[in-house]
Amino acid sequence: MTGRAARLPAYALFAALLASAGLPIYIHAPKFYVDEYGVSLTALGSVLFGLRLLDVVQDPALGWLAQKLRDKRGTAVTVAGAVMALAMLGLFAMPAPVAPVLWFALMLTLVFSAFSFLTICFYAQGVAKADSLPGAGHLTLARWRETGALLGVCLASVAPLLLGVGLDRPFAGFAVGFAILALWATVAMRGEWPAVLPMESGFGTVLRDAQARRLLLIALVNAAPVAVTSTLFLFYVELALEAPGWEGPLLLLFFLAAAAAAPLWGILAEQHGPRRGLLVAMALGIASFGGALLLGPGDVALFALVCLASGAVLGADLTLLPAMFASRMAQISPSAAEGFGLWSFVSKLTLAFAAVALLPALERAGLQTAAGTSSDTSISLLIWFYAGVPCALKLLAIALLASAKDVETP
Repeated sequence: MTGRAARLPAYALFAALLASAGLPIYIHAPKFYVDEYGVSLTALGSVLFGLRLLDVVQDPALGWLAQKLRDKRGTAVTVAGAVMALAMLGLFAMPAPVAPVLWFALMLTLVFSAFSFLTICFYAQGVAKADSLPGAGHLTLARWRETGALLGVCLASVAPLLLGVGLDRPFAGFAVGFAILALWATVAMRGEWPAVLPMESGFGTVLRDAQARRLLLIALVNAAPVAVTSTLFLFYVELALEAPGWEGPLLLLFFLAAAAAAPLWGILAEQHGPRRGLLVAMALGIASFGGALLLGPGDVALFALVCLASGAVLGADLTLLPAMFASRMAQISPSAAEGFGLWSFVSKLTLAFAAVALLPALERAGLQTAAGTSSDTSISLLIWFYAGVPCALKLLAIALLASAKDVETP
């Protein structure tokens, strides 16, 4: 490959940036504001739910905006990257100048809005990029992109915990590192945003297509287990396993397993088809993650095995389904901006419902963090929420994908 077709490492780096601003924020931000400012879980859950309700309008609108700015996409991406970096500094690196819950809401609004716009532009551009690659271009790009994203999740998930060993303000160090990564990734991707993209006929093109609708529904249901586990991971390790201090190593193990396995899932999908590979991975995910239901205080080594196995199958979820959707967009909507506006919306909606449904329920059941003492009922509920609910949701995703035989991609 030569020229633009050979710049896949830049796509991996930009994916790492986006991943660093996505899932890890749900892992760290609620607990940071609980520990730092004493904000209640119910208040934080309500804010997160409200922000995702904003996406009901915002993500599709940002897809429309990304399409309208197609001639100036490079500039738009640069501005959005700067906004996201500055908001991350505000969220973690400076004391809240107003009520902490209000500051939490304001900074996350900026982070998530910029994140949504950048994600839509990035994945939409990936459709055109894949067409310039030889062979199964969408799977090739997905391997680079999602491996980079998973490595970004690895770094962002554990950085505040590891920085806590040597810094008084580890989250401030994380925010500064994120800003540096934003600058690096933006520079690496310069020249990858074409000045002109094919015109898009609107959301109707995507929503009228039966295959696209089915893929969006599968994405919605399949993202829910990750939303639940990412929201509750730190609480599970600290309170259910009674293993504070192990959060960083366990997160690193989980996401490194996913990053290592993602290219392998892509190769298997090229040989046997992405739909079949994804079905196998989903079934293995239930078998591996269900073990977390049986664990209790001190079972760190056993949970490490759960993290290793479930992380490996997560690599398929994050690689194959986006590639299937991108391939369909290449056929029905070449610029893909509006399509990925809808994709971004359904992917994040699950995080909102996880926050608003689970955190208040655990708090009402008596779950306490930091120096508090949690009730036995709340710990049992935490375990079932963390491990039981995701397995049930994954079963539903398997049923939807198994019945959607027309979504297989060439």
